[in-house]
Parts: sequence; structure tokens; C-alpha cells
Amino acid sequence: MESELPDNAELPFVAPCRQLRPLASLHWLRLGARDFCRACLQSIAYGAFMAVIMAVVCWLAWAYGSFWFMFAMVGGFIFLAPLSCIGLYAISAQLERGQRPSLKRALRAGFRRYIGNEMVFALMLLIVFLVWARAGAMVGVFFPMRGNPSLSDLSTYLAIGSAVGAVFASVTFSVSAFSLPMIMHRRVDAVTAVVTSINAVLRNKLAMAVWLALIVIGLLIGVATAFVGLVVILPVIGYAVWHGYLETIDASGFPRHEAGITATPRSIAGD
Repeated sequence: MESELPDNAELPFVAPCRQLRPLASLHWLRLGARDFCRACLQSIAYGAFMAVIMAVVCWLAWAYGSFWFMFAMVGGFIFLAPLSCIGLYAISAQLERGQRPSLKRALRAGFRRYIGNEMVFALMLLIVFLVWARAGAMVGVFFPMRGNPSLSDLSTYLAIGSAVGAVFASVTFSVSAFSLPMIMHRRVDAVTAVVTSINAVLRNKLAMAVWLALIVIGLLIGVATAFVGLVVILPVIGYAVWHGYLETIDASGFPRHEAGITATPRSIAGD
């Protein structure tokens, strides 16, 4: 007898979210560190690859010395970073199901099985990035025209530029906080996942602000260590995102994937 899946019309438009403690993200980091230790080789390989990519991006931005080139390279990486972490979500999902962590299977799950919704998500981020770039160009009208401007002359330009950047960074973070883990976990479309992520962030502003601050601090530490620290920091953050999603979002109202890692329930904590 075939299992009956709910009709699309019966599915909720957004998955409900739980109320988080302000420091909930510290627990996510502990779980992320645990997953790193349980899949050490796979984590180091993944982290090393991503660290090299970040190092190359920063080197190109520095070498070419163009503000707009640097903005395009670094900004583009920031927008693609959530997509790059989906393989880490798959490794955490394997560990939760008592499976031996496989980097090959994680990459296949992350970049092949859910590629349709991931591309829709990437398109959404691209639109935000293009609008951000346009807004950044328009902020240039506030740059002082006279040579050697003082800090007071630059105050308006810096204030408006920072405000615009903060708005778009907040939008990007809200859109990507939980959407990709949800796409991998349950059979949902990209729009539902994005709306769910935004809703969860807005309902847990303080907790998510702390989480964003921890991510930024971790990345700064990684860069300050000549990108070596990113080999550990990036996988831990990726795993923590997965655990944060599971703690925050109740996606039980959506059907499971018919195949893949998340097609079966978690063996360590119920699903």
C-alpha cells in the first residue's frame, strides 16, 4: 500500500518556529563541535577547501585593488556561502541517523538531489545581491567631491553606506538562516523555506542577533589566523546551523523526501 502524502493545498505556507533562548546558539556550537570530532577527516577536508576558496577571493580582491571588484568578490562569496554549507548539513544528518559519515554521499545529497530548489534559492540571493550592488553605487553620490576629505566630511557617506549595508546584510541573513537546512530536511519548495526562515528570525531577533555576532567573530578569527582557523571554524558553524534549524523549526507538517539521507527519521532524537 503506497503511503499517502498530503496534497500541496493542505500544506502550511510557513513552518512554525519555537521561541529561542538568547544564548541558544552556544548550544548549537557545542553540537557542531561534537559533529566535527565525530567526522573529523570529512570536516577538515571540507573546511580546507572552503578556506582556500576564501583565501583566493580575498587575494584577488587585494591584488586588483578595486573597491567594486572587492565588493563583487567578497559579496558574491557571502551570498554563495550558505549554498556551500549544505554538504555539512548532510554530514550532520548522517551522524544523527547512525550512519558512517561519507563526504561523497554528503556532496551528492547537497549538490545533486536538491539542486532544483537550491538554484531557486540562489536566484533569490542573486537578486538581493544585484539590488545591494545598485544601492551601493547610489550611495557614492554622498562621497565628498573635494580631494583629501577629512573624517567629518566622510561621516555622511560612511553612515549611509553602513546603514544600507546593514539592511541588506540583515535581509540576506534572514533569508538564508534556516532555508537550506529545511530544503534538505523536508520536501518543501524554496519559497516556503525562505518565508519560514524569515519568520523564525523575526520572532527570535535577540537570539539570532547573538548567532550572527558569533558567526562574524568566528570568521574574523579565521581570517586573522591566515585562514588556517577557518578549516575548523567553517565546518563547526555549518554543523551548528543544522542543529539550530532542528531546534528552531517544526517542519513535521511537511512530507519527507522519498529518497536520500533525510528520508528516514533521526535515530538519536526522533524527527
